[in-house]
Amino acid sequence: MKRDLAETLALQALGWIASEDELFGVFLNATGASQSDLREQAGNAHFLGAVLDFILQEDDRVLRFAEAAGVAPTAPGQARQVLPGGETPHWT
Repeated sequence: MKRDLAETLALQALGWIASEDELFGVFLNATGASQSDLREQAGNAHFLGAVLDFILQEDDRVLRFAEAAGVAPTAPGQARQVLPGGETPHWT
């Protein structure tokens, strides 16, 4: 997946989180971000990685987002690997 597609998917994820009232509160509490922070950070690749990290924390979130976005459930993980901090560590 290319970085621009990963960022687009992460922005979709942010929009989906914001549309889910209960989940949006959980996201704000987990990140410590305010609504104005979200607008300011929406173009920041590191922040978008954190959005995907939040989605990826629970299988149910991944499946619900994937269905809403019309993407494969593997897409959020693939997008996360492309954004800063998402590289798969090499332990050897």
